[in-house]
Amino acid sequence: MNFLAHIFLSGDNDLMKIGNFMADGIHGKNFDAFPMEIQKGIILHRSIDTFTDAHPVFRQSTKRLHANYHHYSGIIVDIFYDHFLAKNWSTYSDEKLEDYSERFYQSLRDNHDLLTLKTQKMLPYMIDHNWLLSYQTIENIENVLARMDTRMKYDSNMRFSVAELKTFYVEFESEFTAFFKELIVHSNLKIQTL
Repeated sequence: MNFLAHIFLSGDNDLMKIGNFMADGIHGKNFDAFPMEIQKGIILHRSIDTFTDAHPVFRQSTKRLHANYHHYSGIIVDIFYDHFLAKNWSTYSDEKLEDYSERFYQSLRDNHDLLTLKTQKMLPYMIDHNWLLSYQTIENIENVLARMDTRMKYDSNMRFSVAELKTFYVEFESEFTAFFKELIVHSNLKIQTL
């Protein structure tokens, strides 16, 4: 799952959302300097990733891409699934995605001192380009994948995977819908244990 899904799956707790959002940049178990709710978000993020990577529906989606994108397939499907979440946002939330996104950006601004340095540096760009809302269109998904391509050590060619998204759009969306129902249940149960 990518940014939008991780944030959404954190419920209404702003600090848990922030922890879940930043977790990819926090390695190992050395995160006890963060407030407890941010720590819970980091733990939730890792639980979501473990559940996702092992899930047969998610793996079915990645298998469709594996011949062309190898170990980048999971990253690509994470982005595709965020597209389907953004596109179908009203199925999952009563709040408009525009308002939800702005509220999250404001919580990042309000808690700037708690953010990792990497997140602080990324924040202006994320807000200026409204990443969370931008996931709604295929064109913007292509831009996201192109930007990610430039950050990879080896040429991943992820920017070309939009061709598969378009070709297998119905299949990917159907897989997302089935998978995300289960992921919501998993995340809610995990939050109860934190």
